[in-house]
Parts: sequence; structure tokens; C-alpha cells
Amino acid sequence: MADTGQGVIVGVADMATASAAQGRLITYALGSCIGLTAWDPMLRIGGMLHFMLPQPGEGADPNELKVSMYATTGIPTLFRRLQDLGCRKDRLVVCAAGGAEVIHDSGVFAIGKRNRTILRKIFWKDGTAIAAEDSGGNQARTMSLCLQTGDVRVKTRDGEAVLWAAGMVPKPQGVKT
Repeated sequence: MADTGQGVIVGVADMATASAAQGRLITYALGSCIGLTAWDPMLRIGGMLHFMLPQPGEGADPNELKVSMYATTGIPTLFRRLQDLGCRKDRLVVCAAGGAEVIHDSGVFAIGKRNRTILRKIFWKDGTAIAAEDSGGNQARTMSLCLQTGDVRVKTRDGEAVLWAAGMVPKPQGVKT
């Protein structure tokens, strides 16, 4: 994670939390990886996770895990960090982008599909609703969260679009914009 003056850059297998003073959170190269944002509109504090894989392997040493690399460890850690900053889970606006199959692999290595599946499973189990999602397909994405307004933008080679902004009606999960 790096603060560039234009915001905080969240790298691959990384996460960050920040307030409106930092401007925005942004992550690049969301191919099969998933970018997840969570923003508290009352506090104007948000977080971003860029996870690569659904979960660590069976024999993984918990003391050597990079927590942000995996959905099963990164998602709970992101929410815990936001709660430690005073955010309330029931106020968080959660958005997701990525999970593409950029290599067109529909076999056992379909990491994008596996990442999308585990994300939905984790949120279904704990009752978290996704306000907006841009996932699947075969294009890499860049995702940003404006910490002042909560706007989430997604950029692909075809252009840039607002995924979520205050006043938008939540989109059903799994709908590509």
C-alpha cells in the first residue's frame, strides 16, 4: 500500500483502510483477483481489499500466511479493521469488482469463478449485502473508492463507469455493468 498524494494505492494481495483526508483508495490489475470496498457514510472511512485466491491450501502455516491474499482471511480482517476504526457493519456500503477469466480457462483453474463463488458464500453466511458488483467476463479492471462521497468507479479497456454512488439503487449480485 502506498499513499501517492492522489490517494492510497492497494497492491495485489494487500488491503488498506483510510479516511476522507486520504482522498481515495485505488487498486489495479483486477483480473481473476477481486477488489472489495467497504465504506461507512457516517464516518467517511473506507477500506479496500485486493485478494488473489479463495483460500489458503490445507497445509498452509497460519503464521506464514499473507492474510490479504485470500478471501477467507482477508475479508474478515478488512471488516475487523474497519470496526476497530469505529465503522458499523450495518452502515457499510460494500462493492466488488474483478473475478474475470482473463485466460479463458473454464477448467479447475478457473480462479475468477472460484473467487466470485467464495465471496458470495462468505457474505451469504454472515448476511452481508453487496450494493454493487462488476465481476466475471474476461477484462481486467481498476477499481477506486472516493472516501469523501463513497463513489466506486471501475475502469476497463472499454472505459470507466460509476459502479456505486450515493442514491443508487443496489444492483442484484452477479450483474455485470
